[in-house]
Amino acid sequence: MPLQFPFSAIVGQDEMKLAILIAAVDPSVGGVLVFGDRGTGKSTAVRALAAMLPKMRAVVGCPYNRDPDHEPAGAAKPKVHLVPVPVVDLPLGATEDRVVGALDLERALSQGVKAYEPGLLARANRGFLYIDEVNLLEDHLVDLLIDVAASGENVVEREGLSVRHPARFVLVGSGNPEEGELRPQLLDRFGLSVEVKTPTDLPSRVEVVRRRDQFERDPAGFTDQWKKEDERVRRSIVKGKSHLAEVSVPDAALERAAQLCMALGTDGLRGELTLIRAARALAALQGDKLVLDAHLRRVAPPALRHRLRRNPLDDAGSTVRVDRAVAELFGA
Repeated sequence: MPLQFPFSAIVGQDEMKLAILIAAVDPSVGGVLVFGDRGTGKSTAVRALAAMLPKMRAVVGCPYNRDPDHEPAGAAKPKVHLVPVPVVDLPLGATEDRVVGALDLERALSQGVKAYEPGLLARANRGFLYIDEVNLLEDHLVDLLIDVAASGENVVEREGLSVRHPARFVLVGSGNPEEGELRPQLLDRFGLSVEVKTPTDLPSRVEVVRRRDQFERDPAGFTDQWKKEDERVRRSIVKGKSHLAEVSVPDAALERAAQLCMALGTDGLRGELTLIRAARALAALQGDKLVLDAHLRRVAPPALRHRLRRNPLDDAGSTVRVDRAVAELFGA
């Protein structure tokens, strides 16, 4: 398996890296949408994080990477092995059969058996499903992803097959906003939305090129240089996941979250829920016991910027509007 560029070696893009870390600590946050320029490390960050995560326990022979700790009561104890956290690419040209799975034609023809051949959603269970150019995804696949993201299950009813399997994954989408907007229904399913830009200062651009060149010339040596820092991040993720349930959300934090969403006029209550979940994951990641204003302030832009209605009387960008509301509520 080829080495991945170290997560800790990615220059800048702090908001994107933080959003992915938060989603790794608490997948219920709802995935990450990364919009911005090409060649800014979007896919690199996702693959680097997945490669850095500890291997997960899964049932041997299960095409869905089933969690052995969630087996039905009274079931025989399954054989267990450790597998890497999956990162599955969903290409734009993928057929629906490839995504959800379909009849295994080879077995049907050779053995006369109706068997299910798992698709990309099965492979992505308990891992990451990555969609590049997600704003160009075909409508029927968008509808399918919305259903699966809401239920956590993939249901296949076709060609005499009736299959239902777990499909819980961190959905990560990337794209360039100049090439088209994302459908509101799918946009709303992403918990966090981050903006990435090409570095504009000379030292950062030089450092990006230097590190990439070093990695390509000596992947093993470069990875070894960043091993200690990646290990520190890995420990913080593992510790954050184990302590997530211990982080308390006081009523004051709930009120702050609601006040901020009311000030911004977000639709529904998904904004508040995501804001609280993200703030709690950030607190767990930092080893804090309580969700405080500092956590809410930091996660407010990625949690809320994609949930704002267009305001014809305010031509400021969504990030500016969130920052302004945060400053008014929390103080400059």
